Amino acid sequence: MNNHRGNTTEPNSGIAHTRQQLQIMVGEQVQKDGTVYRISQVLDFETVIGIAVETGRSCPLRIGELRPFHSGPAPLEQDMSEIGDADWREAEHRLSIIKPLVDRHTVGRDAAEERAKQTGVDTATIYRWLKRYKATGSVLALIPQKPGWKKGKSRIPAHAEEVIQEVIKDVYLTLQRPSAQKAVQEVMRRCHERRIDPPSPGTVRARLRDIPERDRLRGHGFREKAINKFQPAAGKFPNADYPLAVMQIDHTPADIILVDDVHRKPIGRPWITLAMDVCTRMVTGYYLSFDPPSETSVGMCVAHSMLPKDEWLLLHSVEAEWPVWGTPATIHVDNGPDFRSETFRRSCLAYGINLEFRPVKQPRYGGHIERVLGSLLKEIHNLPGTTFSSIKDKEGYDPEKHAAMTKSEFEEWLVTLICKVYHQRLHSGIGMSPMRKWEIGVFGNVDMQGVGLAPRPADRLSVLLDFLPSFQRTIQTFGVTIDGINYYDEALRPWINAKDTDTPSKKRTFVFRRDPRDISVIWFKDPELGQYFRIPFANLALPSMSVWEYAQAKARLRQEGRSSINESEILRAISELRTHVEESQARTKRSRRQAQRRKEHEKKVTPADPLLHAPSTAAPKESPAQGDGLLSGDIDVNWDIA
Repeated sequence: MNNHRGNTTEPNSGIAHTRQQLQIMVGEQVQKDGTVYRISQVLDFETVIGIAVETGRSCPLRIGELRPFHSGPAPLEQDMSEIGDADWREAEHRLSIIKPLVDRHTVGRDAAEERAKQTGVDTATIYRWLKRYKATGSVLALIPQKPGWKKGKSRIPAHAEEVIQEVIKDVYLTLQRPSAQKAVQEVMRRCHERRIDPPSPGTVRARLRDIPERDRLRGHGFREKAINKFQPAAGKFPNADYPLAVMQIDHTPADIILVDDVHRKPIGRPWITLAMDVCTRMVTGYYLSFDPPSETSVGMCVAHSMLPKDEWLLLHSVEAEWPVWGTPATIHVDNGPDFRSETFRRSCLAYGINLEFRPVKQPRYGGHIERVLGSLLKEIHNLPGTTFSSIKDKEGYDPEKHAAMTKSEFEEWLVTLICKVYHQRLHSGIGMSPMRKWEIGVFGNVDMQGVGLAPRPADRLSVLLDFLPSFQRTIQTFGVTIDGINYYDEALRPWINAKDTDTPSKKRTFVFRRDPRDISVIWFKDPELGQYFRIPFANLALPSMSVWEYAQAKARLRQEGRSSINESEILRAISELRTHVEESQARTKRSRRQAQRRKEHEKKVTPADPLLHAPSTAAPKESPAQGDGLLSGDIDVNWDIA
């Protein structure tokens, strides 16, 4: 590495990459504006009661304003693309070895030795891998650790770990159902009694969180409840027994013709990528675009599902609740290539998400998401410009003639439909509204114990970046090249012509990530700082463009017989294409769609920071655009029958 940071001009400010999460549980320590609080009560989806650690005073705290509390510096996170294929295979192999033991809160010596005998792995190694995996729930913990990978490690002594497991077995998982604080105090007492260094309270609480819910219910005397909750019932989706246990995703073209923002003339149908929670039927997230389904559509939809929706509702001027966030245990999808990309598979692994594919020729396994999509499409049939779902229904109706809604107006209507209607109406498949089912699943009621609020991602951008396409490139004196375009920023300078640490004769490769909707900027992961930096086009004369518009420009130049393509020719081709679109968009639907597609990309709206590029935030409205009686109470309650 050319390590001469002090001799360079100041690069753009980096953004730390972290997969840490805010734990919203009684007893957890959190911070707000530099003050550390201990959560004493969770009131609802928005508020907790916190007790200031220094003063002992209690006060209500908004969950959205809280941050995780860490007593030391946060460990540097490794980008998934920095991990070689061999290391990924080894990590997955290790996971397959310990998988039968992962769900047990304690693993006895006999069970570990039996598994070691079956797999040919040392018993101590089995325990070590289990410990690493349970600490994070991610396969990244099983990546072979090499010099230079700055990753936080648990340094708790083995005898302290034994005390924790003793307390879990003898004290915590008993009919007396002691609090987590009682278990922490007992661990401290036993460690003091045996004169060994005690683990931190946070470590003890982490072990308590790792206890599978089935074991927790059984230990606390709820044997029948554990059986009823975890025993699959006929006609139910397997293992979808609690919020975020199983999330399904699918794509469909919306049954509506939209108009462009300028001429308000027809440009065609948008695509919807939708995600839903199978247990509660809540919509967890979506992605709406004129681009066909792709790896980007899937990544944006998953990121939207995992992140809080407060600012998203502000962006679309919808005054409603959408209290859904968190990492799903399983994502269930069909066998399309957009779901089978290596980036998406590894992104799921990094977050501990089990990626399952629908069994071939067994459509019943995708019925839940398809019925929800069908229900939403049915409501679209009340809008101007609908294409309906059959030729018979469409007879005598010209969708293009009646088309009236822009994408932003339709998206406001869609968010309103999801939050104010679908989530609130009686669902015949579950016997209550999805929102009520979600509330019960999280907070519980007299008949069942809730799972509690899901941890919230500490950094939104990190989640989004983890699901964007990645590249590995060397860094030259002129910067880095991706798809024939050069990028440069001072943040790259320390790594110009850097040598590979393992093979000095080779140049080192670095991780870059890119949003295909706007390739004017790529994200560079600095391996030393553990931060991402925005790297713009080296040629600042180039305009913002999507990967699809760039492909069109290259195709045009090839048609002109250009054997080699440089950036000035790309600039000319882009300008000519845009001029052609602008001149013809009033006349042709294809040109209007192309212009609107580019406009949507230039908005740069993402689930990570939806308000960053918004020109203004309108006052929330009670009803959507194009008044259609949406909230008048005449919508069919039978959304989908499971």
